[in-house]
Amino acid sequence: MIRQVTEATYHQVWWPNHDQVVYTDRLPVWDPDTRAFLDPDTREPLTSWDDAVEAVEDPAHVVVFGRQVHSKGILGGTEEAGRHIGYLTKYLTKSTGEVVEADTARLRDHHDRLHAELSVTPCSPRCAVWLLYGVQPKGAGSKTTPGHCKGRAHRRTTLGLPGRRVLVSRKWSGKTLDDHKADRKALVTQALAAIGIEKPQPDPARLVWRKVEPGDPQVPPRPHLVMRAIAERITWKAEYDRALLAAAGPPGDGPETSATQLAA
Repeated sequence: MIRQVTEATYHQVWWPNHDQVVYTDRLPVWDPDTRAFLDPDTREPLTSWDDAVEAVEDPAHVVVFGRQVHSKGILGGTEEAGRHIGYLTKYLTKSTGEVVEADTARLRDHHDRLHAELSVTPCSPRCAVWLLYGVQPKGAGSKTTPGHCKGRAHRRTTLGLPGRRVLVSRKWSGKTLDDHKADRKALVTQALAAIGIEKPQPDPARLVWRKVEPGDPQVPPRPHLVMRAIAERITWKAEYDRALLAAAGPPGDGPETSATQLAA
């Protein structure tokens, strides 16, 4: 076991002030011409994120962490043990309700107050809640809904728990998310090729990606796109099921099993 002790540390969040909600009974509106959110009354653009941060004089949050102990490794601190711990703890808690049960009126009231507070507390520079304070967040667009952010920090089941709980997989596997996707894709491609289904790889150089503007006549209706995606997924699943059945072989080829063996 390796133990590392650190003294108290201070962490400051240099964000624009968000103590008082500016827009309560009315919301900023999106202007496609300026590609920015405007005040609904004055029609003036909201303060951009960069300008709002530039004007900050005091940190919005100051968090003080006391004396901490970092313990690493088990059974002699082996690398293998560390990887197992990281993988297991990733799935221990998916919801605050699993470990914090509101079984009294006092706890339920506290949960309600926390949810109400975090509903209007920005969680990141891209959070749509910033629009309620007259600040245009990073990456805001026509699909951004003022005051409505899909971040985990605002959800009732994961209040105040944004992002990941433990180290990302590349910290113990050496692979990024794209690497894992490529591995899964290669596995499926090999399984399909074994039964004669070849999936040609598209040439990225022949594709041009651009955002679809509202009213584009070249874009099919949304119901058509959804149904096409569903049909495509059904086809993929059927092909992969065929590959799995072919790999398993005809019934009876594998070792015999019985209820007694399964129970044992």
